[in-house]
Amino acid sequence: MSALILVTGGNGYLGRHVTAALLQEGYDVRVTVRSAARATGLDPRVEVVEADLTRDEGWTAAVAGCRFVQHVASPFPAVQPHDPDEVIGPARDGVLRVLRAARSAAVERVVLTSSFAAIGYPVRAGHRYSEADWTDPTPDLEPYVRSKAIAERAAWDLVDEGGPALVVLNPTGIFGPVLGADIGTSAGIVQAMLAGRLREAPRVGFGIVDVRDVAAAHVQALTAPDAVGQRFLLTAGPITMLGIAHVLRARLGDAASAVPTREAEGPDPVLPDMDTTRARAVLGFDPRPVADTIEDTARSLAL
Repeated sequence: MSALILVTGGNGYLGRHVTAALLQEGYDVRVTVRSAARATGLDPRVEVVEADLTRDEGWTAAVAGCRFVQHVASPFPAVQPHDPDEVIGPARDGVLRVLRAARSAAVERVVLTSSFAAIGYPVRAGHRYSEADWTDPTPDLEPYVRSKAIAERAAWDLVDEGGPALVVLNPTGIFGPVLGADIGTSAGIVQAMLAGRLREAPRVGFGIVDVRDVAAAHVQALTAPDAVGQRFLLTAGPITMLGIAHVLRARLGDAASAVPTREAEGPDPVLPDMDTTRARAVLGFDPRPVADTIEDTARSLAL
């Protein structure tokens, strides 16, 4: 491969894995960062450019000469903001900036990293989720969840008006080995458990998928003939926070001595039932077992 690919947020948790997977396949990679100071530890083969999702400047240069774009970057707040637009606006506007720049540069295909948050929130018992489902971004939902649904809808609307070919990936919670200083929100859960910062496991559950499998899906989505115009739900299956704790204790022994052994009080969580048939058929998606992903996450955190 000699095609040039732009990866937005290439210095982030998922972005580093996507970049590594693309390099492994022989692609040339350019990544965007908000500032050059945030580009530490990247592969020396990667070209780095500055571009901020909240500003128009820099995106024309970022996409110039690129055959494909992987739009991975998106705001994920450490705490929920008082004003939902602090998350929703940048997520939506950032997607539109990237897509418009890609359209102007005649980019062949854009792969957008969305989320299961755009498919199935709040989770309903007895429903099997697929790409046909959409989250209704009502004000009672967390701003991050709303932002993913709103941003993805905006992307499809723009493409319907005459945008670049679009593929959307909708992963559940992304766990797996950490490659840089940005460990990601999900890996932070494992880190908090190992450090003893959680006396009890919160009574919640969610889907998990390995970051390496998500990165592989990003690569396949670039050229898979039947991927354009489609969404792809990516998950290895659901688990509770207590289930994560059990895996850590079983796999790590003494290194997991601070991991909680009991669950907080509250109603039983509703675990999503999810159908990945489309991703398996079109992208060759074959996820690692959840327990292996959790163990690999922990071991990458320099136990």
